[in-house]
Amino acid sequence: MKNEKNGRASSLAEAEMNSRKRALEVEKEKFKEDHRGVDQEELTVAMETLSKATGKDMFIGTKRSVQSKVRFAQFLQKNWEYIREQNYLTNEEKAFLIDIQSNISMHSNAIVDDIMKRPPEALNVQGVADVRKAHRTTTSKIVNSLIKKGIFAKAVSGDAKDINQAKDYVLFVNPNIIYVGDRDNVEEHLILIFKNQMKNNSVLKNLPQKLF
Repeated sequence: MKNEKNGRASSLAEAEMNSRKRALEVEKEKFKEDHRGVDQEELTVAMETLSKATGKDMFIGTKRSVQSKVRFAQFLQKNWEYIREQNYLTNEEKAFLIDIQSNISMHSNAIVDDIMKRPPEALNVQGVADVRKAHRTTTSKIVNSLIKKGIFAKAVSGDAKDINQAKDYVLFVNPNIIYVGDRDNVEEHLILIFKNQMKNNSVLKNLPQKLF
């Protein structure tokens, strides 16, 4: 009886060992498949050799895709749907936002002259009017309305009472409406700029998909 139990235990242990071996083999094959036929041991030796030769810790990286240079603006669809249901924006304001999205800078969400330029120049009302080939008066009216509605924010640099410095400002777009950046990591300055609007504005505080 004792020998029978020992034999059974031995068989179970052997079966478990074989199962682990098969799992390890599958894992190794998967690694080779993911690394174009190079197994993990070869790669480890190569990385250790490079680290020894350079005196630095090495890691595996991939070249950035050409597509990573493509810029795009994210429209938070459910929020736009809610705003439409609330008749919060005029058709003129909606058209303006769609038109100006190509000038929203990545991460900062500021309206700039060229999204590919580093650093870009912030566009004031006149600059926005020039880009859109529109009248300044009409542009100013729309921008001021969007500021009041919490869709835009205006950050002034210097003395706002000074005629020259009053033109030196940046227009930011509320990322809960349109965002050019990582939705899971909204830039802190945008949170600080728009947090009160998102908390106190009767429409914005009820947006279905708030980023903060």
